[in-house]
Amino acid sequence: MSVALKTPSAGAVAHALGDVYQRLADVCEALAVRVAEPGYQGVQPGASIAELTADQDILNAFVEAESARIRDRYGTVPRPDVAASRALHDYAWSVGLLMGGAWYLDRRVPRIRPEDVRLDLATGTYTITPGTDLACLADDPLAGLPGALTLPQEEPLRAALRMAVAEHMRPLLAALGPTVRRGARTLWGMVCDDLVSGIWYLGRMLDQEAEAVRAATDILPTAVPPYPAGADFRYLVGDSGRRHATRTRAGCCLFYKIRPEEACVTCPRTGDAERLRRLEG
Repeated sequence: MSVALKTPSAGAVAHALGDVYQRLADVCEALAVRVAEPGYQGVQPGASIAELTADQDILNAFVEAESARIRDRYGTVPRPDVAASRALHDYAWSVGLLMGGAWYLDRRVPRIRPEDVRLDLATGTYTITPGTDLACLADDPLAGLPGALTLPQEEPLRAALRMAVAEHMRPLLAALGPTVRRGARTLWGMVCDDLVSGIWYLGRMLDQEAEAVRAATDILPTAVPPYPAGADFRYLVGDSGRRHATRTRAGCCLFYKIRPEEACVTCPRTGDAERLRRLEG
């Protein structure tokens, strides 16, 4: 008697990515993302990042929507460059967490195309449609399937993550650069920071901070073009004797322009004494 062997469907890659994106959305409270069904062809809310980079009016609406959220949340009207920096930071962190989180959890690096991500300008919520391309290791169950690039070792996979994030972000940096009014080094510094901080945040949510710090350091052990800096974690020791991981951002997100007395804990303007006060508190 012959037995028919079941083979993975052509959509196995997309469904696997959809699963990990949903896990990330479930674990990471700060990640405002909705995961669409793989292959969904219906109308999605908002504008895609591909549309943002191709249409100046949509790009302006993207910045204006962030300005409105800042006004509603903090009671202040930001300068256009501040609103653009905050919008860029939020997007880079979200995409960095989706890509870096898939790598951290499953050792899979998705290729997220600009048209795969849509932003609801009114709510600030992202919708991601899982794609069909990823990089993985040779022992991954998806290795060899259509759309799966098989890599032999961990370092090429880490390089694939750095490249995938850079490839995705480059058009948005070019489009937003004139509004942000900052140079390429600072813009890529923001992307570097958000890739590292996304993995770090995921580790904290999983009670795996030490493992996540090591993983983020493996991704960026030092400056790797176009990223101008490495993860550069260090530790501060408070009066309690507890060691706290910290790092200093390579590209400022300009939150201090909104709340001058509340610069980010990793901002170059925040000294170690203030960092410890917040971390110990």
